[in-house]
Amino acid sequence: MLAGYGMEFTYVNTSDARNVERALRKNTRMVYVETPTNPLMSLTDIRAVSEVCRRPKVALVVDNTFMSPYFQQPIALGADMVVHSTTKFLNGHSDGLGGAVICTQPEQVERLSFVQKAAGAILSPFECWLVLRGVKTLAVRMQQHDRNGRVVAEFLATHKKVRKVFYPGLPGHPQHELARRQMSGFGSMITFETGSLSHAKRMLKKVRVCFLAESLGGVETLISHPATMTHAALGEKGRRAIGITDGLVRISVGIENVEDIVADLDQALAAV
Repeated sequence: MLAGYGMEFTYVNTSDARNVERALRKNTRMVYVETPTNPLMSLTDIRAVSEVCRRPKVALVVDNTFMSPYFQQPIALGADMVVHSTTKFLNGHSDGLGGAVICTQPEQVERLSFVQKAAGAILSPFECWLVLRGVKTLAVRMQQHDRNGRVVAEFLATHKKVRKVFYPGLPGHPQHELARRQMSGFGSMITFETGSLSHAKRMLKKVRVCFLAESLGGVETLISHPATMTHAALGEKGRRAIGITDGLVRISVGIENVEDIVADLDQALAAV
């Protein structure tokens, strides 16, 4: 997504840096990317897009929520600012709400500090404490998320009831090599295609270990249905335009015993 002066927005498929370059205008001030994307797990080559942005001096902002700083470090790849939903992996326990912007320039901090002061966009002391507590265990949690995520993705990729799996850690993912290059792990966010809305509903009614919830990044395994939950507001036409079908299911693999997670998914998929 590219933001220009006067808050005009242009939506662009940033998986190809050439699309970003073609979309830049004289009044473009910021390029904002999410990688991997939610929920289709499409990647943006951060270094390539940063080079596109460098010449016209456009700020590159990367939403790094899905990977956390443990698996992906956008600033080292050329990003100017990084955004995190601290609610997710940084907190890690599904009990706090917040967000953070990491800056590289003093003037960025000054402008954001003014917004915070004027609009009151700050975390409470308790929310800050929750995030700081979560960060202490970020490394060990992310390691286990990654281990479990790989096992679950491989299980889903070979399951006869699953049509397609979206996970950068699978060799069949179209951007697997890019994932290996710019990420030190593949994480635990997985999306898969069940084939239809009725299939997805049947499966989601049967899960017992997985919790049906919109959030992600907690120690527990959370499963959701993008078309009726996280992306419902886009409408059918909007979802179709970006490839979100009614049969898609998104899972945030937790740190529980991975055999329990796989067994739960297996028994739930039997209802499809």
